[in-house]
Amino acid sequence: MSGGRDVYEYALLRVVPRVERGECFNAGVLVYCRAHSYVAARTLLDEGKLRALDPTADIVGVRAALRAVEGVCAGGDAAGQAAGDDAGRRFRWLIAPRSTVVQPGPVHTGLTADPRAEAERLLDLLVR
Repeated sequence: MSGGRDVYEYALLRVVPRVERGECFNAGVLVYCRAHSYVAARTLLDEGKLRALDPTADIVGVRAALRAVEGVCAGGDAAGQAAGDDAGRRFRWLIAPRSTVVQPGPVHTGLTADPRAEAERLLDLLVR
């Protein structure tokens, strides 16, 4: 680990229950810090918001999709084919656009001494 503050990247995870309507809300954050070989997702699904945007939404499916993102970040068996990839490759794979209910937002950057704490701070600031 390096001393001082290091560059990190992050992207919001957005839930878009009905893609054709374009409505979304934040349900998590992806954080990557190359200097610490760190990638993680922190998620929190607001079921009330989801039901407000789509009363017929598959809450179990959305929750599973968010857990899958966390699993890819964690590596191991949960990451499937991405398990052998380094943290940066897993982050890049997760921020690639897809036409799914859980979508990554644009990537932003910042400086941090503790990427783990930064993930929690961003979840508090942008999702909770």
